[in-house]
Amino acid sequence: MNNTIMLILIIVCAFCSLCSVFFIISTNRNIGNVTKTLTYQYNLLVKIQNVLKNKFSVNETTDKAEIIYQDLLQDLIPIMAAMDVMPRNSSEHPLWRALGGIMDEYAKNPFVLEKLRRAIKLDSNIAHNVSHYLNRANLFLQHMASTDTDGILSTTFTDGLLGQSLTFFAQAQALANTDK
Repeated sequence: MNNTIMLILIIVCAFCSLCSVFFIISTNRNIGNVTKTLTYQYNLLVKIQNVLKNKFSVNETTDKAEIIYQDLLQDLIPIMAAMDVMPRNSSEHPLWRALGGIMDEYAKNPFVLEKLRRAIKLDSNIAHNVSHYLNRANLFLQHMASTDTDGILSTTFTDGLLGQSLTFFAQAQALANTDK
């Protein structure tokens, strides 16, 4: 009888040991699955954070751009009056309408450059507005170049009306300064 009790105890211990080993293996497998899931979730959260950060950056840039647009437009209004140029008749932002009007007029009549040169030379307010416009527009383009990761947006501004107007105003300012 003693041997039977010993055998039963050994069988029970062996069964408990096998159950423990099975439980440890399944727990280990579950911990591995949890680790994979948490790693995936973490990577997903990092991606979401990057997307939100980029959207926030774009929204912040857009808000700042509107302030800069208004500032640039305030400089253009007296310049346009001195050159006797009207803005484009379109549904664009007023800044782009003003720049478009100036560049359209220059394309039709190159004498507009001479009008601007004279205005810069004779009127210190116009000279200040042109200088301020050039500085603000250059700073804006530099900011766009530093925040635009792929360069598409900054290239669009540089090659578009803003870049063309910078060249036009810089040329007029240089001509006015060489005549002094």
